[in-house]
Amino acid sequence: MAIAAPAARPMGQTARLEQLKRRPRKPGEASFFWYEAQFKNEAVKVLPGEYFVHYEDLLIMTTLGSCIAACLWDRQARIGGMNHFLLPEGNSGDTSGRYGSFAMELLINEMMKLGAQRGSMEAKVFGGGQVVSGMTSMNVGERNTAFVLDYLKAERIPVVSKDVLDVYPRKVCFLPHSGKAMVKRLASAHGHDAIVAQERIAAQKVTPTAHGGGSVDLF
Repeated sequence: MAIAAPAARPMGQTARLEQLKRRPRKPGEASFFWYEAQFKNEAVKVLPGEYFVHYEDLLIMTTLGSCIAACLWDRQARIGGMNHFLLPEGNSGDTSGRYGSFAMELLINEMMKLGAQRGSMEAKVFGGGQVVSGMTSMNVGERNTAFVLDYLKAERIPVVSKDVLDVYPRKVCFLPHSGKAMVKRLASAHGHDAIVAQERIAAQKVTPTAHGGGSVDLF
């Protein structure tokens, strides 16, 4: 009796991708997985308010306007993660990953659950751009940038590279095992409806009140 051959996987599906899609999702954890053909690797998209932590080199990706993505990496345990927050702080007791004060603690704690240590973490920081004209009085990007840099300084987590402020939306890719980060500056927010929507949401929730370089790759 002939043994039937295993069913072929759909194009772009891999065993690791299937495993990632099946695993239980924690509150706030990114869950949109796909196969990124450009990099020939599995990828996960981190949306506003989400985070993702891993110990293998799958692509953690996000797109930013005035929001911030902090990419943390434990250089000894080789564990890394990314968050994506819209504003520095919310109301008292607000535990949403949309706010930096909670998003940073969530990212650090989830990394430590996998074996990372604060003392061997380093950071790469992206975003904080002024990408929508007419919203300069809000200074959302500047406030987000100042918050994350002050937070990391207080936690004694060195910022080894950053690409922040200016007027560009950014697409960011991070590999959590090697700690490599890549950033692409997009031409403008026009045509990126999701970025514009994020800016409007942030502007509605905020009360009005140095550009960095670093060793990150452009792609």
